[in-house]
Amino acid sequence: MSRPKTIFSSRVRMAALAVTAALALSACNQTDEVARKANKPLSPQMVSLIGEKNMTPATPLLVRIFKEEAELEVWKQTTSGDYALLKTYPICRWSGELGPKVKMGDRQAPEGFYTISPGQMNPNSNYYLSFNLGFPNAFDKSYGRTGEFLMVHGDCSSAGCYAMTDEQISEIFSLARESFAGGQRAFQVQAYPFRMTPKNIARHRTNPNMAFWRNLKQGYDHFEVTRQEPKVNVCGRQYVFDAQPMPGARFDADGACPPYQVPSAVADAVAAKSRADDAQVAALSQTAPVAPVKTGADGGMHPVFLAEIKRKQGASEFAFSPEAPGTIPETTRPPKMDESVALSSLGAPAPGAEAAVPAAAPAQLAPRPTAAAAVPAAGAKPQAVAGDKPQAAASKPQASNSPLPKPSLVVAGRPANVAASDTLQGASEVMPTTTFTR
Repeated sequence: MSRPKTIFSSRVRMAALAVTAALALSACNQTDEVARKANKPLSPQMVSLIGEKNMTPATPLLVRIFKEEAELEVWKQTTSGDYALLKTYPICRWSGELGPKVKMGDRQAPEGFYTISPGQMNPNSNYYLSFNLGFPNAFDKSYGRTGEFLMVHGDCSSAGCYAMTDEQISEIFSLARESFAGGQRAFQVQAYPFRMTPKNIARHRTNPNMAFWRNLKQGYDHFEVTRQEPKVNVCGRQYVFDAQPMPGARFDADGACPPYQVPSAVADAVAAKSRADDAQVAALSQTAPVAPVKTGADGGMHPVFLAEIKRKQGASEFAFSPEAPGTIPETTRPPKMDESVALSSLGAPAPGAEAAVPAAAPAQLAPRPTAAAAVPAAGAKPQAVAGDKPQAAASKPQASNSPLPKPSLVVAGRPANVAASDTLQGASEVMPTTTFTR
């Protein structure tokens, strides 16, 4: 009588082994897929473009994001040591409205200066590929901002992130990977509400975030006149750029700014640009219409994506035409949802959020090549930049490999144009470490 029972037990064990093997194979396949995405080589077209612009895949990169225009720029260092624009990507989806992120659940995509290390790159993203913006930074923390899982990722769906198409984020991810492999220890992301031109500053002159935006524009101007990544610090709950504190002093995000130095060539160039921009803003403000201050808005997307969605309305698929930059899913504007509710009640990351990924040992990186950094005039009023395109090279100071003239001393204190009570927003994320293979 025991034989049928033995046969049954044997069959159960065999079935269990089969399930275990299937799960192991599935996990292996998933791992292979993650590795394939993370290590996808740059296309021949991108390699050719990099060469045409006097760059190499291994040179450092920098990213600028503009909400209102819905554009993401990738800049890379050329063989001369200056940064030049490599490519501009239309953003498929961003959420919230113009202005910084304040708290968890406000669906705001953050604005500010963020540093991306290899450990913030996530090849195992729920949104194809992603990198964590590293919110909250010191500035955000000084205002008590809350939020999690704020990314630049794929899948064209956002609840506080900057969402690209899968094809776009794949290329951006690969560009960052190659720069890390070349020795760059971290790259900078500059996230702005719009291009900081006199025209845009004049249009938004009544926005309650203007003082904050003028502080951001100081960093924007540093980059514009030097074509070097600005060194970012925070003191007095404000950003300061390319500033070296006097001996024995240090920057404290919550404390008053200490006395610090900036190279006079950079300070003078930034100040001259600020004066010229201010004059244009004053002139434009006499006649330029004022942009409405939106509340409760839910972000936007680049016109190329909006046009494609309208063209595809009623169609059974959302594949882009050949001239469009990638593919998007059917849902690009999910209903409003508090991120904390999404994370707790759904048992999965909310749109724009990331699942935790086990940490791996970070890749060994060579020291980053040193480059002269531009320095803005501390306390100088931030200004708008003329034109939507980067300024001509003629407007920048001496080449980055030339020694800068004597530094000018700037005394501490909160920039006069930024009040302590200004409303600022930010978002925060924690990303797993990843080892990349070439």
